[in-house]
Amino acid sequence: MQLGPLELGLILVIVLLIFGAGKLPEVFRSMGEGIREFRQAASTDEKEDKAPADSPNNKPQTS
Repeated sequence: MQLGPLELGLILVIVLLIFGAGKLPEVFRSMGEGIREFRQAASTDEKEDKAPADSPNNKPQTS
């Protein structure tokens, strides 16, 4: 589902009414930081998934 220009404009008007024009840059900055952190966490998880795991058969026996 894609948002057209009308929907985006309506969302922007609602956000302006809720937060006001003064807090709008702060709100978008916080959203951007949240998205950036989410992407970093997702890429970290992908790197961990691709790393080879230690198999239990390769561990030395202690007894």
